Amino acid sequence: MATITKIALGNNGPLVSKLGLGCMRMSSVWGAPAKDEHESIATIQQALDSGINFLNTGDFYGSGHNELLVGKAIKDRRDDAFISVKFGAIFYGGQWLGLDLRPIAIKNFINYSLVRLGIDTIDLYQPCRLDNSVPIEDVIGTVADLIKEGKVRYLGVSEITADQLRKAHSVHPVTALEIGYSLADRQIESDLLPTAKELGIGVVAFANTAEGLLTGELKAPLPANDIRNHFSRFQGENLIENLEKVEVLIQMATDKGYTPTQLAIAWVNAQGDHIMPLVSMSRRSRLPENMQAMEIVFTPDEMNTLNTQFAPGAILGGTYLQR
Repeated sequence: MATITKIALGNNGPLVSKLGLGCMRMSSVWGAPAKDEHESIATIQQALDSGINFLNTGDFYGSGHNELLVGKAIKDRRDDAFISVKFGAIFYGGQWLGLDLRPIAIKNFINYSLVRLGIDTIDLYQPCRLDNSVPIEDVIGTVADLIKEGKVRYLGVSEITADQLRKAHSVHPVTALEIGYSLADRQIESDLLPTAKELGIGVVAFANTAEGLLTGELKAPLPANDIRNHFSRFQGENLIENLEKVEVLIQMATDKGYTPTQLAIAWVNAQGDHIMPLVSMSRRSRLPENMQAMEIVFTPDEMNTLNTQFAPGAILGGTYLQR
């Protein structure tokens, strides 16, 4: 099995694995637990055994189920895991109701998270996104207070703009930015990524395959019950043209002896030592493939081909990541 290296999470952050494990798929955001909790726990534990220590969850994944699951997996091996938790999203009856970023709510959220996880301190704590309902200073200031109290070690932020990132960082040093990033989603390269690098903030990059677009397994049209039908990227002619662009990735993967998914992860990994691919898995069988992706090297010609084929804006339509 491939060896996972360690990187500093931001200029002054802790050492973490260069590959992160996203735990969201082990639960349903809409409330129903995953079918095989035993396999999910085994996947987390095998990831830890393999050197992947960055575990990403959210207090709203499965209405708390995901945190309970992670807590079971890290029981008696807390020092092996770096726990990242998102907060702020409110779901009820399978419906998104919005955000609650009031300081009083944040202080309530973290106490529930600590109990479900069975730990005393969360390593990285972050609002899942920011809106205008509560001043950034109040949201970030509350997390800063939790750091002073010892309930949180580092501040993170997720799905925000460059201006919001600067503002948050001015209130309290931000250690990590969690954001969607892939060959198909490069709009953050013009402003947000340079800002994070300038400020010395690590980048935790999720959705490396662009919701499955880059896996080479997608066919048009999608099944009628596929939630991705709500996003213009996966609709009609957009999907057909986008899949034609993915053929270049498929061919390169075939030539190199890997899968398109592996190349998609490898491209994100190659964007810098400060960028961590965050890959969602719920089965142990996925670990070797995703770890191997971290060892893939592109030639200058291959990188040029990918950057040309998937230039910013080349993929038509948007997803929930593009607000």
